[in-house]
Amino acid sequence: MINQIPPITRNLIIINVVVFALTYLLNSEMMYRYLAAFYPFSPFFHSWQIITHMFMHGSFMHILFNMLTLYSFGPVLERILGDRKYLILYFVSGLGAFFLFNLWNFIEVEQIKSSLQSFGFDLNGYMLGESVSFQGNAQAVLEQRKLVGDLQSIISVPMVGASGAIFGVIAAFAVLFPDAEIMIMFIPVPVKVKYVLPVVVIGSVILGVTGNVGGIAHLAHVGGALVGILLAWYWKKNRFRIN
Repeated sequence: MINQIPPITRNLIIINVVVFALTYLLNSEMMYRYLAAFYPFSPFFHSWQIITHMFMHGSFMHILFNMLTLYSFGPVLERILGDRKYLILYFVSGLGAFFLFNLWNFIEVEQIKSSLQSFGFDLNGYMLGESVSFQGNAQAVLEQRKLVGDLQSIISVPMVGASGAIFGVIAAFAVLFPDAEIMIMFIPVPVKVKYVLPVVVIGSVILGVTGNVGGIAHLAHVGGALVGILLAWYWKKNRFRIN
């Protein structure tokens, strides 16, 4: 069965599964520390993480969903687009996910900094690791504690998963094959993919700007999908150069 999957899709699945297995067989904390993608201005960030995070996953269900989705949509696109364009689609979508997610993180960090400084909080000292105190009354202290917690979360919680790249694959499929019908969990009838994609993207935008519900980087999904849409639209427009 595995040999029937086109080589790029097959190798991407294998690499993801191997990395996931190594993460749990070896020192998972070290793997996440060096291979997951931290906020670019975090002291834990390394440049290679913009690629390596695409092969890290947080749980068995996370990787299972991503690999099943890649298995479902990837082979068709690999055959239609060819190896080079398919790889471009996959990795550039993953990069789009990383950059959009962290652009939003940057906006949130700047808002948090501004709010903390308005309380008179010594943000520079805190960022240098110095012992600093909260300012103002009890309510102000509670607000500052929450803001500091939000800042710590952005800086110290990494982004993992191939979801951004795979959302790019799904989006490209929707652009190239808009009338293709797919089955969706809890919906008993097939639905055309051109109707599914806008709902998923809009839903992810709403969830992303209101908070990463359940620890899911929804705006990363949006970033990957937007790249997939743009690339597929361009290649479809120039269909005679698709191969």
